[in-house]
Amino acid sequence: MEMTLQLTIDCTDVQRLVVFWSEALGYVPEPPPGGHATWREYWAATGVPEEELPVGAGDTPESIVDPAGRGPRVWFQQVPELKAGKNRLHLDLKVGGGRDVPLTIRTQRVTTIVERLIDAGASVLRTADEPDMGHYAVVLQDPEGNEFCVV
Repeated sequence: MEMTLQLTIDCTDVQRLVVFWSEALGYVPEPPPGGHATWREYWAATGVPEEELPVGAGDTPESIVDPAGRGPRVWFQQVPELKAGKNRLHLDLKVGGGRDVPLTIRTQRVTTIVERLIDAGASVLRTADEPDMGHYAVVLQDPEGNEFCVV
């Protein structure tokens, strides 16, 4: 049996996170399957009862996919509660190139991505600038407070 990986992120504003994480990961909103106009239409066609679909569910994409087909699907699950504490699992966006790349270049690469993500709605929690250890990373939060790192 084949296994695939999906990352699910609980959130209150699905569309805001679809837009943000599409930008952050270079993903695209996942189109509904089988020529259906919306996911809601697809779910109805597969027999999902209307009472199981909250108002607006599936009217716009709620998941994103890697256009190259390498990365996992990310689904944004709408929940009523706000984020309550620190993530126990987070994403690392590894853009620096690793230790074979000079620290000044890695730092610039990270900074460029961080600036782009701030423009997209992220906020900086802290910067790990440790030149004696050859390390530079920035810890950010997405628009709903989910932490992630750019390294």
